[in-house]
Amino acid sequence: MLRRAWLILICLLAACSSHQIDAPVGDRSARPLRNPDYHRVRQGDTLYSVAFLYGYTVDELAAWNRLQAPYNIYKGQQLRLTVPAKTTAGKGEARVSKPKKRPPRSSQPKTRPAKKVISKAPAKLPPSRVSSVQTTARRASPAASNAAVNWSWPAGGRVIRGYNSKSTGKKGIDIIGKSGESVRAAAAGKVVYSGSGLSGYGRLIIIKHNKDFLSAYAHNRKLIAREGQWVEKGAVIAQMGSSGTDRTQLHFEIRKKGRPVDPLRYLPKR
Repeated sequence: MLRRAWLILICLLAACSSHQIDAPVGDRSARPLRNPDYHRVRQGDTLYSVAFLYGYTVDELAAWNRLQAPYNIYKGQQLRLTVPAKTTAGKGEARVSKPKKRPPRSSQPKTRPAKKVISKAPAKLPPSRVSSVQTTARRASPAASNAAVNWSWPAGGRVIRGYNSKSTGKKGIDIIGKSGESVRAAAAGKVVYSGSGLSGYGRLIIIKHNKDFLSAYAHNRKLIAREGQWVEKGAVIAQMGSSGTDRTQLHFEIRKKGRPVDPLRYLPKR
């Protein structure tokens, strides 16, 4: 009996040691539950790609780091990812600024400054300049205004993975397709990122549509649209591929004020 018990125990231990846990394949975009306080700029980073990576808006990062348009950043620069405390700088330490005392009210009556009269009549432009100004206004309107975005599908394949707000990786939808198939802009806007610097996204394009909305197109085989380029709705911006993943697909995201939202709430029903 004792010998039989030992044989059973040895078999159980052997079975446990032979069991293997397969590592996840394809999605390498999992991020920590809490963002770090700083990001060190790498080659190819833009303020838009950094904001996209951590789920912030460009306006937030620009304000926290005192950056102004066109938001130029450089390799090795340290970008703050948290709201800075309101402090006054001192040598070797930071001190919380104290509210200044208001001066006593003057007994003299206040005098209002004279109002400036601004003519409401529009300035006349030479005929040669009218068409160019109107064209510029039309091209700048998608990202300059905050009007509703007219969305369309970026690819014709079926959705093989839906949006999951609890996912620790990429938060969007995956659309199946063939290598080299056209990837199209889901709405008119400005290309603010075109590159492969974000881990887990492969060759990626990000389009800014207005002050609130961005869209992202990942895992492309070839990028066609360039940074700074204005694209119309339905314009071919890339070729579908498998960069950064293990199968040919388009990963598509919509961000509202920097945060991922479910694209199926915005795309038209098929």
